[in-house]
Amino acid sequence: REEIHRLFDSPFGELTRHMELFNGWTPALDVYEDKDNLIVKAELPGMKREEIDISFHDGTLTITGERKYEEKNEDAETYRAERFFGKFHRTLALPKPVQSDKATATYKDGILTVTLPKTEEAKPKQIQVNVS
Repeated sequence: REEIHRLFDSPFGELTRHMELFNGWTPALDVYEDKDNLIVKAELPGMKREEIDISFHDGTLTITGERKYEEKNEDAETYRAERFFGKFHRTLALPKPVQSDKATATYKDGILTVTLPKTEEAKPKQIQVNVS
C-alpha cells in the first residue's frame, strides 16, 4: 500500500527531497518594497532566533542557519518525513540600493522579516512641472 501511495505522490517530490538532503534546504522568500523600504520575508518555521544569521555585503543579503534535527523515539515507526532539517544558506542580490547600517530584522511565528531602508537615490521622487 505504501508503494502505491508513493507512486501517486509528486514524481519530483522524492527527487527534490534527496537533492535537498545533499544541499541542505532552502527557505522560501518574499521580496517587496514600499515607499521607504525593501522588505525580505523568509519562512523559517521551527527555528530559534539564535539559529539564524543575517549578513549584508556589496548589495547582497545572506541568510544562513541550521534547523536542528528533532529527537526521535526509537520505538516509533515513521510513515512520512517531509520536513527539512540541517543547514541552509540563502543569498539574494537586492534590486535597489539600501542603507544596510539601518537595517532591522524581526522573527515571529516562523517568519523572519528583514527591513532595509532604501537610499534616497532609490526612493521615488515627485517632479514638479512648471508652467512657462
